[in-house]
Amino acid sequence: MPLILNVRHLEADLVRFEGELDVAELSVEHLDELMRPAGPLRYAFAAERHDRGVLLQGRLAWPLAFECARCLQPFDQLLELDPWVCLLPWEGEDAVVVRNDCVDLTPYLREDMVLGLPQRPLCSPECGGLVHSSPLYASSPEAAPNWTGPASRWRELDKLNL
Repeated sequence: MPLILNVRHLEADLVRFEGELDVAELSVEHLDELMRPAGPLRYAFAAERHDRGVLLQGRLAWPLAFECARCLQPFDQLLELDPWVCLLPWEGEDAVVVRNDCVDLTPYLREDMVLGLPQRPLCSPECGGLVHSSPLYASSPEAAPNWTGPASRWRELDKLNL
C-alpha cells in the first residue's frame, strides 16, 4: 500500500509517519545486478506545511544485500538517510501532484533511497578483488606475473614478441 499524505491534515499541525514500505511497493526491480533489497524500507518522519510546499524531515533506512564489485563476495549493508529532508513544492516544474487532497509520498522516498545507493558496492575499501586460482599460477608461483603497480603491467606486455 502506498504511503499517502492528506494535505488537509497539515492545516492543523504537522503529521508524523512511522512504519515500513514493502519492497514490492517501492518498484525497484531494476536495480543493479550487484544489489537487491533485503527487507522493507523503514521510515520515521514528520510532514509539515511550508509556504512553498510540504516539508518532510526524518529518517529512512533500508537493508540491502550486495555483491562486492571487486571480489564478488556477498555482504549486507543498511542504507540510511539520517537526517532526511525533502521539500515537495506546490508550484513549478517539480510540483507535487495532489489528487483528492492526497499526495503519494512513495515515489519521493524511493527516489532518495535509489540516489543513495553506491555506484560500485564494495565489501570494504581495502578489498583487493578476486583471488587468482588459476592452475597455472598454483603450480609455479614464479610464473605468476607481478601485478603490484602500473609499470609491472607494461613490463609483462613488453615481453610479447609481435
